[in-house]
Amino acid sequence: MDYDRLAFRHAPDATLILADRVVLRASLRVEAVFGWRPAELEGQSIRLLYPGQTDYEVIGERARKAMLAAEVYRDERFMRRKDGQVVWMEGRGTALDREDPQRLAVWTYRPLEGEGPAGTLTPMERRIARYLVNGFTSKEIALALGSSPRTVEVHRANMVRKMQVRNSFELVSRLLAAPAVE
Repeated sequence: MDYDRLAFRHAPDATLILADRVVLRASLRVEAVFGWRPAELEGQSIRLLYPGQTDYEVIGERARKAMLAAEVYRDERFMRRKDGQVVWMEGRGTALDREDPQRLAVWTYRPLEGEGPAGTLTPMERRIARYLVNGFTSKEIALALGSSPRTVEVHRANMVRKMQVRNSFELVSRLLAAPAVE
């Protein structure tokens, strides 16, 4: 029996093997976590799992740099399921080629519903938070969500209060805060 293959396929977290940020293999848990069957993701860019292009680029570069310095990288970030729902996830990655971390890497993902900085946020606040961490203004967020800038400001103020920070800068810092590299 091939225990290595069996362990990968049935890992408790969604597990992906990536080559240059393209999914080579996906564990069975990927379907429960992201809604995609493994075969649907294999051969696709990991970009499918990010809420937007900026998330994909910023998080990818941050992870690449961290993986040059440490064996395992861990962060929390927003990711997108097949149905379009944006969820707060823990991501862990290890490069199989430390000189070029994105050439070949293994990543695991676990939803953090009710945990982490976004755990106490409403669905609308989470949508707004996704834009905030990418540098959008209230006016730009309102335009993207089809609401008013004042509505966005009210949600932002609620997030500041819930997350016990003093201002929007601290809110964004808290949302983006990645725990120390392990």
